[in-house]
Amino acid sequence: MSRFNVTYKIFADNDKHALSRAENIALEQTVEIPRDIVPKGYIEDNILGKLEDITRADNQSFNAQISYSPDSVGSELPQLLNVIFGNSGIQKGLKVIDLELGDVLSQRFTGAKFGIDGVRKKIGRSSGALIAAVIKPQGSSVDELALIAYRCALAGADIIKDDHGLTNQHMAPFKERVEKICEAVAKANLETGLNCLYFPNIAGHSADLERYAEFAKNSGGGGVLVMPGLFGFDAALRLARDDDFNLPIMTHPSFLGPYILSEDTGFSHAMMFGKIQRLCGADISVFPNVGGRFGFSELECRSIAIACKSDDGIGKPIMPSPGGGMTKERAADLKTMYGDDVVLLLGGSLLRYGDKIGDGIKEMRTALDAV
Repeated sequence: MSRFNVTYKIFADNDKHALSRAENIALEQTVEIPRDIVPKGYIEDNILGKLEDITRADNQSFNAQISYSPDSVGSELPQLLNVIFGNSGIQKGLKVIDLELGDVLSQRFTGAKFGIDGVRKKIGRSSGALIAAVIKPQGSSVDELALIAYRCALAGADIIKDDHGLTNQHMAPFKERVEKICEAVAKANLETGLNCLYFPNIAGHSADLERYAEFAKNSGGGGVLVMPGLFGFDAALRLARDDDFNLPIMTHPSFLGPYILSEDTGFSHAMMFGKIQRLCGADISVFPNVGGRFGFSELECRSIAIACKSDDGIGKPIMPSPGGGMTKERAADLKTMYGDDVVLLLGGSLLRYGDKIGDGIKEMRTALDAV
């Protein structure tokens, strides 16, 4: 298990075509030269990708498992992703559907710092689904957003999350927004005796990431929201590995759709929103729920949740966080699909409650408890 394994779904006309494509992937992702000139010895025996197994998946595709040496990666996440799907990701008819790090890379890429148990411990809720209220819309003032956050925290929300569209616009600048919402959530916590956590959406340029995250922490934030599709997967990992920062990380799927929406290219849903988020150190992975406006299927959502929570995955199991179509009427379906270890995102539907937005939180909690 010193080598790590990547499973590719290869679309091919027949067994011979599939085998040829798999062998070419092993070359392309490592030495990137014709097979007949691969140097003998260490490069051929160790660095060159090795086809471990190939089986027919259906009448048009095959699953091929290819192993790679940790020596081809080093300890850098960008290079690991490069080996997994660098040049081959530009080819049609090829999809990454699984990853097993093996013993060596598991020591280099340890995943989430908090995971399910750590997030629960910080919030103080040992069982049951967690409820996260998404404050929005973009264009609101800082005071308006802070009031929404206060009312939701007062009603028993476990997490207050910035909408991913709230960054550093003049209507609600990052630092002013973070300070006031931290104050609002702290005030609600003092009144309820609970420990709702506020996750600000990190703004700025990529070079500002750690500085803005540190500001959020020093202001009283309970975690941060990061968009790895925009900032980069390694940016999230830098925060996860920063012992001075030491707060949970929630990752958002913005900009990641093209990686998963094609039937025959990119990544499977479970890989992108499960395994890769664990790889980059996320404690909570946000994704669109079945029945929402993005068209994810029940099977795809279940596969994401399994990839997030599996004990034999990368590092600690993490919280799946589906959003969209969250209503109290669907509480039983949500619990059946995701179980208790889940962060349910309540967003735009809460705003229909107006000044009584807290009622939406309470009603969902009551519905979940009744299942």
